[in-house]
Amino acid sequence: MPDRGGGPTGPRIRATGRPSRRVRSLLLTLGVLAVLGMAFTMFAGFWTDWLWYRSVHYSSVFTTTLWTKIGLFSVFGLLMAAAVGFNIWLAHRLRPPLSAMSMEQQSLDRYRMGIAPYKKWLLLAVTALVGLIAGASAAGQWRTWLMWVNGVPFHQKDPQFHLDVSFYAFELPWYRFLLGFGFATAILSLIAAALTHYLYGGLRVTSPGARATGAATGHLSVLLGIFVALKAVAYWLDRYGLAVKSSDFKATDNWTGLRYVDANAYLPAKTILFCIAVICALLFFATLWRRTWQLPVIGFGLMVLSAILIGGLYPAIVQKFQVQPNEQAKEAPYVQKNLKATREAYGIDDTQVTEYTGKSSTTDKAKLRDDVGTTASIRIMDPNIVSPTFQQLQQMRNYYAFPTNLDVDRYTKDGKVQDTVIGLRELNLAGIPKNNWINDHFRYTHGYGVVAAKGTEADDQGQPVFTESDLPSTGSLGTYQQRVYYGEKTTTYSIVGGPQKEIDYSDDNGEKTTSYAGKSGVSLSSPINRAAYAVAFNEPQILYSGAIGKGSRILYNRTPKERVEAVAPWLTIDGDAYPAVVKGRIQWIVDAYTTSNGYPYASRTTLGDTTADSLTATNNSRAVVAQQNQVNYIRNSVKATVDAYTGEVKLYQWDTEDPVLKTWMKAFPGTVQPKSAISQDLMDHLRYPQDLFKVQRELLTRYHVTDAQTFLTGSEVWQVPDDPTNNSGDAVPPYYLSMKMPDQSAQAFSLSTTFTPNGRDNLSAFMSVDSEAGSKDYGKIRILKLPTSTTVDGPKQVQSKFNSEQDIAAAIKLLKGGDSEVEYGNLLTVPLDGGLLYAEPVYVRGAGVKYPLLRKVLVTYEGRTAFENTLDEALNNVFGTNSSDTGSSDTGTTTPPTSGNPTVQEALNDAQKAFEAGQEALKKGDWTAYGKAQDELQDALKRAEEAQSKAGKTGGGTTPSSSPSPSASASASASPSATASSSPSG
Repeated sequence: MPDRGGGPTGPRIRATGRPSRRVRSLLLTLGVLAVLGMAFTMFAGFWTDWLWYRSVHYSSVFTTTLWTKIGLFSVFGLLMAAAVGFNIWLAHRLRPPLSAMSMEQQSLDRYRMGIAPYKKWLLLAVTALVGLIAGASAAGQWRTWLMWVNGVPFHQKDPQFHLDVSFYAFELPWYRFLLGFGFATAILSLIAAALTHYLYGGLRVTSPGARATGAATGHLSVLLGIFVALKAVAYWLDRYGLAVKSSDFKATDNWTGLRYVDANAYLPAKTILFCIAVICALLFFATLWRRTWQLPVIGFGLMVLSAILIGGLYPAIVQKFQVQPNEQAKEAPYVQKNLKATREAYGIDDTQVTEYTGKSSTTDKAKLRDDVGTTASIRIMDPNIVSPTFQQLQQMRNYYAFPTNLDVDRYTKDGKVQDTVIGLRELNLAGIPKNNWINDHFRYTHGYGVVAAKGTEADDQGQPVFTESDLPSTGSLGTYQQRVYYGEKTTTYSIVGGPQKEIDYSDDNGEKTTSYAGKSGVSLSSPINRAAYAVAFNEPQILYSGAIGKGSRILYNRTPKERVEAVAPWLTIDGDAYPAVVKGRIQWIVDAYTTSNGYPYASRTTLGDTTADSLTATNNSRAVVAQQNQVNYIRNSVKATVDAYTGEVKLYQWDTEDPVLKTWMKAFPGTVQPKSAISQDLMDHLRYPQDLFKVQRELLTRYHVTDAQTFLTGSEVWQVPDDPTNNSGDAVPPYYLSMKMPDQSAQAFSLSTTFTPNGRDNLSAFMSVDSEAGSKDYGKIRILKLPTSTTVDGPKQVQSKFNSEQDIAAAIKLLKGGDSEVEYGNLLTVPLDGGLLYAEPVYVRGAGVKYPLLRKVLVTYEGRTAFENTLDEALNNVFGTNSSDTGSSDTGTTTPPTSGNPTVQEALNDAQKAFEAGQEALKKGDWTAYGKAQDELQDALKRAEEAQSKAGKTGGGTTPSSSPSPSASASASASPSATASSSPSG
């Protein structure tokens, strides 16, 4: 066609249509640059990973993992490529010399001629592709390989096949991988060989004559024989797989292990099918001599029919006609095995279950009041509520912040161990004055200091009583390195130690600067390192910025959970890392677990679901980091620490008997230090982990029973109650509390929770685990089981009565006046003299003060409820007496002494008598007498108030600063709210 464009088509295109040499050179250059760019991007990821692992001194983890992946990729990739390539080559070599000139073969001739010049390249391409896919799949099995090659025995045998548990945990997963790889190889080889035979005439679909040559028949029959032989191996392994097979049974999800139908139908069926598959495979191999598929096809059809009848129909008949008519008798022996294995696998086999009446047997209220202080250090500072209060009072600068949920730890003050609410003042980039690259990554690099408060006290304003505060932090923790370069909120990288100074903290004299002196992080002195990090972080300024110079180091992977997971990728990380001051350093303590899903007969649990509660629903950082979400074996085998200044990670062996940990320690020697390396200072701050406790309590809702018949009836199934303090509908979180269980002689730091019957709200049981690391009872689980013949209020019922009681509801309404908001703190449960004491702090966010302050405390015991300004007042109210130990930090703010004015005292005595008369009338159901007593009570309180007012005007009695108002004093012992749960309105 003529050129209608009005000019030449371009000087770079020759008449032949090929690009000019200049264009070809340019395209080649661009192609080379693109390849080099992709190569350097891949290199940057590898190089930065290597530099990071070397900087934390865990390079052996990187190299072991890398070489394992490379080895698996190479071996299985080459095996797959060789198998598929060999079968393609063999099929091509076995092609018939001449093809019949049918329409089918004429069509195929065009394809044969088209690929003839490229046969070798096509063969290489196909084998390389399947090799890469197979190698990548095998590399992902590095954990399975390392566990198989390093596995140690459990020294426990399963009850069915009497094999060591290590066979199921370490060996069976690897055998299953090999079997799966074998199936994939056989199928791909079969497909590749069949296509090659068809292309070159060995197989015919529409051509006249035989459908397959003898060579093709023999070749494909051998491949089919290998496939059927692998199926025989699968049937044999399936026998053992029954011991770790999951199924739903008796409303128990993920039941694991053999049941009656498995042992008496599936197990013999698998054995029979194994024998049939072996015979069928031999028939396929026999076609090498018989050159006919008649017998193999018949055998294969019989195998399929047998799989349907023997492997499917027969077990269904056994279940229908043998098991269902007498299920409990048939299943009981297998349920008993499941009970035993599950309790062992989750470490709940030594749980101590004790009957508990739920009712107090002591009539001496004064003694009960005194016993509260020795039974529990009731924590009225809720770490999940008071973070905004810490923020408001101790943030100091906008570029600092506290975590949403603070932590509870123990510290010694004046020779006494005290529950303490603690948090770190971490870096908050959202609060810096101006966000830019220099500020975000060079100047604002770290937080500063610990803030801690007593867990059992509040001041007269409802604020925490700080034991460590201000900036720099001072208090009872002594001298320690206060800079926080590694923390839960530190999620971005920082470049430190170079020419750019960092903001340390600010005071009245202005900003203080510092330069990081630690050895953590990766040096940026090398241009290669800078280029690699510029690519890895997609930040080109790292390559040329003048703010980076001699001594500059880049810090990243800075959250404690992130660092521990990176250096120990075989561990499952607890959702709550917590800080502690240990030997002059802030150390993050991280609990880590070894898990398995191959413990025979032990039921599986889903970690993500089991560890969820009302806190994890609102705080994703508290979610457990799991390598495998479904497990049926778990141990808190490792305690890890991360230094908040240097980022140094240390792993300590905690469970010295755990075979899974021993296996990983063989695979990664030198990474885990022995338990003896834990210092006493660190041991004082270790505790029982929350996520393990939540897994165990979920299992104990069903597995607290040890009798199969009881388990099968389901009459003793419990549930974890929903959190009554909010409307989330999520489970109540467990709480740390220093308390004394009935069989203990002294308080111990504990983690506790409650249970209710399935579908009901009354209390079934109270569970506690000794969390005092280093003590002989550490990890001992105690359950107080309440009788089923009587009902004791559960957390939801206590909260409901609290919210509906008339006087308390009116007080709450007053607290909500204006724009104020009321927040309910942790509802703590404490066993006391056969009964259960509930205590709950109530916080108010005032209209002018947008952070929660403790304003009231709810206490209820034996049907008596009090709602007072302080814990001591509430306890005095409930027990109708003052404690001989009031003022102790164990029970909160000190209750003021009774007024010294005789007239006031006389009125208060009358109020006390009227209150007791009302209680007596209430017990008898005499409502007339009760009403009269209430009138007398109100009259006495009014006289006390008038007398106090008169004394204040004349200077008589004690001054208001040293004694409470008459109404406050009277309410401490005679407030009508004490009858909240038993009065007509309640």
